[in-house]
Amino acid sequence: MYNPSFFKTVIVADGTFPSHRVPLEYLKNADRIICSDGAADNLVDAGFIPDAIVGDMDSLSSGLKERFSDRIFPDPRQDTNDLTKTVEWCIEQEFREIVIVAATGKREDHTIGNISLLAEYVKRAKVIMVTDTGIFIPAIENADIQSFPGQQVSVFSIDPSTEITSSKLLYPLDKARLANWWCGTLNEATGENFTIDFTGGPVIIYLQHKKDSITPIQ
Repeated sequence: MYNPSFFKTVIVADGTFPSHRVPLEYLKNADRIICSDGAADNLVDAGFIPDAIVGDMDSLSSGLKERFSDRIFPDPRQDTNDLTKTVEWCIEQEFREIVIVAATGKREDHTIGNISLLAEYVKRAKVIMVTDTGIFIPAIENADIQSFPGQQVSVFSIDPSTEITSSKLLYPLDKARLANWWCGTLNEATGENFTIDFTGGPVIIYLQHKKDSITPIQ
């Protein structure tokens, strides 16, 4: 299940810190919280303590560098971003059930880049991204998603040659090739679950949070 009791490693990226109770619930239930560089400042301001800080350390405040010197893991590489460095560090530690928060907001180019990277991370770990509005789930094989009637759903294809077929969505996909990112957006679940079957891939599925509860997904 994609819920706080399963994902015990939470990565905090350096986007807008979450305010919705769903991503905050993941943080509160985490066994370990790993920060991407300067995200540690927002995390501490929110009352949490990082277990590790990973990145090139160009945006972490000097005060936290000193305070958490025992849990800083510098990665000076400039050919990738701090979120990817943090995910790779977690995988090296055998933390392979990961939820990412605070990866959206602020700059739109960072947001798009971070979401697209889920398609790379899922090849090596079980990972989701939780925002203040919903959950992004990357998939490299056919997916059976637990849902609820009326839940807003969007499907994004990384490779436009991928053929996607759905069941139990208001607007069915039948061997659809999504030529652009908007093509699979603004759909809706019609029951307690729906399926996404595809050839090729990967795909990224977005589900809007259910009001007043954590969305169950499997």
